[in-house]
Amino acid sequence: MPNKRPRPTSADVATRAGVSRTTVSLVLNERPTAIPLTTRQRVFDAARDLGYHPHHSARGLAGGRSQTLALVLRQTAEQVAGDALLAETLRGLATAARSAHFRVLVEPLTPGEATYGDLVRSGRADGVVVSGPMFEDPELADLIRDGFPVVIQGHQPDVDAPSIDIDNFASARIAVEHLAELGHRRIACITNAPLNYTAASDRLAGYRQALAEAGLAADDALVAEGDFGAASGHQAMASILARAEIDAAFVASDVVALGAIAALREAGRRVPEDVSVIGFDDIPLAPFFDPPLTTVRLPAHDLGIAAGTALLDIIAGREVPLRTLLATRLAIRSSTAPRPM
Repeated sequence: MPNKRPRPTSADVATRAGVSRTTVSLVLNERPTAIPLTTRQRVFDAARDLGYHPHHSARGLAGGRSQTLALVLRQTAEQVAGDALLAETLRGLATAARSAHFRVLVEPLTPGEATYGDLVRSGRADGVVVSGPMFEDPELADLIRDGFPVVIQGHQPDVDAPSIDIDNFASARIAVEHLAELGHRRIACITNAPLNYTAASDRLAGYRQALAEAGLAADDALVAEGDFGAASGHQAMASILARAEIDAAFVASDVVALGAIAALREAGRRVPEDVSVIGFDDIPLAPFFDPPLTTVRLPAHDLGIAAGTALLDIIAGREVPLRTLLATRLAIRSSTAPRPM
């Protein structure tokens, strides 16, 4: 674990601004006071120069908590709009938040183009749930190092913050094992997202492990990346069919699978008579696909509750486990069938 850099204190700010610590607290926690504007500006300038932000527990003691939890989604607004599980996740998070008289702020932020650290650094939120983590996220590392309340909904290796997740590797392996047990030998894989997202990488690794355990050779021609939406699944499946023969497909997102099935039909391939398809998530529409989709059921509501509860515990100073895994299960429907002999 990297060493945490020394945190500037309110005493440091007071010394630099030439005021008392009480004045610093009153100004930075925006309490009603008659402190002159020039003095207030000196405090703000000193805090900015030192990189000082009031600690969340100190803000609470001063009555300065926002009573808000932030849910940060590392996707574009368009991708978030197509997230069929977000409503259930948000419902769970809001349930946990309301139990402690908090509310939830949702921030869809395109990776590399927007920041979220100022939500907690400025006091607009008392803590943040980062959903859909990526391998490289310096802002997340900075928040954790500086001691702000953070929960990861997902998993990021070597990050010292509580993680609420499913076992993406094992769940994907079980899905592909089901296809292998049905006799399929040319099993394609379309990821749910680009491989810089940890969940996408873990699901691809589970697919490859299942192939190895079934004695099936890995073939890069059978693998393509999805990008959250149905259109990406359509494009990925079309590219696979252009270069390889398949008899089954593991698509690591139900929404992406919808596009993949459309591409199969356009190519004259029937599901499941010619190609079995298995998805991941078990979105509410999955049983109503044509055919109903075999998929891995992800407990979205429970993940939201667990993430919200963990974040509230951190804000309150209670101990939280570093890793919490919720169970998934395979929901077998009509989109998978034994391989024709």
